[in-house]
This record gives sequence, structure tokens and C-alpha cells, in this order.
Amino acid sequence: MKTERPVIFSGIQPSGILQIGNYIGALRYFPLLQDDNQCLYCIVDMHAITVRQDPAKLRHNSRSLAALYLACGIDPKKSIVYIQSHVSAHAELAWILNCFTYFGELSRMTQFKDKSAKHADNINAGLFTYPALMASDILLYQAKAVPVGDDQKQHIELTRDVAIRMNNIYGDDLFIVPEPLIHKTGSKVMSLQEPTRKMSKSDADETFVSMLDAPEIVKKKLKRAVTDSLGRVTYDAQNQPGVSNLLTIISSLTNKPMDALVASYEDKGYGALKADAAEAVIETLGPIQAEHARLMNDTAALDAILKGGAERANVLANRTLDEVKRRVGFTAR
Repeated sequence: MKTERPVIFSGIQPSGILQIGNYIGALRYFPLLQDDNQCLYCIVDMHAITVRQDPAKLRHNSRSLAALYLACGIDPKKSIVYIQSHVSAHAELAWILNCFTYFGELSRMTQFKDKSAKHADNINAGLFTYPALMASDILLYQAKAVPVGDDQKQHIELTRDVAIRMNNIYGDDLFIVPEPLIHKTGSKVMSLQEPTRKMSKSDADETFVSMLDAPEIVKKKLKRAVTDSLGRVTYDAQNQPGVSNLLTIISSLTNKPMDALVASYEDKGYGALKADAAEAVIETLGPIQAEHARLMNDTAALDAILKGGAERANVLANRTLDEVKRRVGFTAR
């Protein structure tokens, strides 16, 4: 598939409300990509059901995530915002890729091991094979790059391996082999209660700041953030992970250089650091939350954007899917 601009694909699960780490590590960069690239921002609801979901909550979260994408500055005229299950080609290509993905490759995936431990009563086949669906998400659109955190690099490597394997069998021009797009600055925000672990929306509520948390909740959570007993504000992720995490949040949201930021706390304590972190988060999220609320209250407009996005995504996805079917030997309909 030929496109005038490089394709960038990103998918986020609607299994909970995004947290400030998602914004710092990914969402704030998304609007910067859409002028020079063909960007697809997907709500991957099919991935979400590898663990049990409340149907009504999943539908709400899917629309809420779409609204957050838009509230963060993604322009639906420049980018494609859509829901994964609205494009059936994702599931169709995933089955084909399953047949070219090895059991050993899937069994080594870290997230499968982690989720199996958390959901021992529901270790289903989808949980095991979902990296093939993730590869399908990316390869359907001939994506050149995929914005990911460090913890997702393993999935991109598997996608690359499968793409190269199929290209070697069916022709080098079948799939573009994607690259991970990792933003170095502020790409990892840690848990407020366990600052040696990455912040996650699937953990306990007090460990992360949701992008939809009210200001008083933000202040409460950051006031309770774990620091240490050293009593000095320095950036030392190994020896002062909690303090370093708060500094990362402030630096990322205010664009203040870390050295200058640390120097400004020479005569201040952890209370001031936590208060400043809360202020930076609240000022950043205020306009986003207001636009999110407006979009969620305008059901017709949001649904029209998602419908239009799905229609555009279907055209691109089916172009690749039809070619893959032809090359593997399926009979044309």
C-alpha cells in the first residue's frame, strides 16, 4: 500500500481512564505528529476483552477515550480516530498472522505472564494470542512507526519478526516493517505509592492520577505520594525514586530543565515539591477535561467523528487485507 505520508499507528485499551503517565509519555506528543504523518489513533476494545469487562462500562470507556484523544489536540480532519471493533479487518488479518506466529514467541511475552498471574482464573486463548492481533493493528495500515513505551518494545519486535517472515515468503513489498517511536523525555512516570514501578491505570486508584481526576483529588493523591526520609530534593531515580518521579512530572508538564528545577528546591522541602506537582497537573488537565466534557455531552458529534474515522480506516485496512489474502492463496470473492 502506497501513501503520500508515513503512517503512524497507536492503539490504547479502553479498560480504564488514562492516567497522567499516559499523557506525559504519549498523548501530548500525538498532535505534533499529525501534520507530517498519516496518523491512526485506535481505541482497541478487542484487546480489552482478554480480561472480563462490564459491557456498559466498556462502551462508555471507548467513547470517553475517543473524547480524550480529541481533547488532547488530535484533529479528526488530519488524523483517523476510530474504534477497533468497527474495522473487521483487524480480526481477519489477526487470524492469518496467528498462522505465522510461533508458540514459543507468544509464550515469551512478558505481558502474557503478568496478566496470567493477575487473572489466574481466566487464562484464555485470546490473552495468549493477542500479540498477533496487535501485529494486525499495525501491519494493516503499513505503519512506519508506532509510539510506545519501553515496556511495549517486545510487541513491536514480534510484529517486525512476523512481518519479515511473511515478506520472505510472499514478497518484500507485502508489509512495511515498523519501528518503535519512543520519546526519551518523560517517557516513564512511576506509581505514586510504589515509585520503583511504572504508573498504571490498572493498579489501585491511589497509585495514579487519572486524566479526569478533579483538582481536589489530584492534590490529595500527590500529597500522599511516597517520597523518603532524606529530606532533600535531588534527581536520583535509584536512591530517591519518589522524589525523582515528582520532579519528572513537573519537568515534563512545565518544560523546565531538570537541573534548573532541582536548583529551585534548594531551600524547600517535599511539601512544596508535592504542591508544585499538583499545580502542574491541574493546570495541564483543566483545558483537556473541559473539552472532554463538551465532547461527551455532544453525542451526535462524537459518534459522527468515530463513524467517519472507521470508514476511512476500513478503506486503508481492506486494501492491505485483500492483498494479503491474495498472496496467501485465498480465493477471491
